Amino acid sequence: MEPVTLDTDRLLLRPMEAGDVDAVLAACQDPGIQRWTRVPSPYGRAHAEDFVLKTCPAGWREDGQYNFGVFTRDGGALVGSMGLVGFTPSRHAERVAELGYWTAPEQRRRGYTAEAAGAVVRWAFTEVGIDRVEWFAEVGNEPSRAVALRVGFTMEGTLRSWFVNHGTRRDAWVASLLPSDVGLRSRLPYLPPPSR
Repeated sequence: MEPVTLDTDRLLLRPMEAGDVDAVLAACQDPGIQRWTRVPSPYGRAHAEDFVLKTCPAGWREDGQYNFGVFTRDGGALVGSMGLVGFTPSRHAERVAELGYWTAPEQRRRGYTAEAAGAVVRWAFTEVGIDRVEWFAEVGNEPSRAVALRVGFTMEGTLRSWFVNHGTRRDAWVASLLPSDVGLRSRLPYLPPPSR
């Protein structure tokens, strides 16, 4: 897919560029980002360069993940990284995507991450053709969960030993968002189970 740019009232979401390496490197020094996400720890310049210059462009080019750098419209400060990640051929066929994000520490508690997530999921539903967006986070990551709930995700449960982070298996919360949750139509009809 060709990279796209999205905007909201306060934010610009665009593909990462070479000039973003320093800001990504600085943000990913945050112990919270290293604790709750799968970024390398310790996080060095080579990691930031690889993410910005290789991983992000390859994701768009290969339809494997669509990462956006999230920036303030006023001043252009890096807010974080957000994208549709974890695509596989079967997930593409099922029209399912995963929303992933991290937020720079100085940009938290301003509603930016939920604002950006709302823009990305609307784009996923209307332009990418996704019918279900999933969110996963390690059990205990309350700030990430608060963002997902604010966007309208429905918590579905806990997956035991679901992923590996920093050499250990971890439990994960899972939630989903459907087009109907944000007033949109699915490309395929949804048949929920009958009420009992």
